Amino acid sequence: MSDESRTNTGNPTPEELREKVERTRDELGQTVEALAAKADIKEQAKERTAAVKEQVAEKAALVSDQVRDKAGQAVQQVKETVPDPVLAKATQAAAHVREGAGRAGQYAAAATPDPVREKAGRVAAAAQANRTPLIAGGVLLAVVLLVRRSRSGRR
Repeated sequence: MSDESRTNTGNPTPEELREKVERTRDELGQTVEALAAKADIKEQAKERTAAVKEQVAEKAALVSDQVRDKAGQAVQQVKETVPDPVLAKATQAAAHVREGAGRAGQYAAAATPDPVREKAGRVAAAAQANRTPLIAGGVLLAVVLLVRRSRSGRR
């Protein structure tokens, strides 16, 4: 405030007072908004929940990728170490199991209530989305069972 804008008595002019009041109102409004944001615990909880969900999703994707890689490595190792005739038998056994499972599924579907069928459909969709590890585990199980069977037959 310059001396020219003041009245002869050294007091601020009415215009200067209005401007000061307006600035003070703006500052007060900003302060109230900041305090309200800090006091809004529900919104803070939502923001933290969203951040945690994002972190969990990222970690789940990382773990899922690692599991797929390990399953792929396990399948490759099984293919490299198991003789071809055993793999052929495992493939035949898997086809036989699939066929039997399909028939059993048809019988079960006919006798299952709708809510149970819907939930089973969701589980099946999840299994299809992650089928590489499931297939690797099934092949590994079939190979182990065939090796045990062939060894018990030699005794």
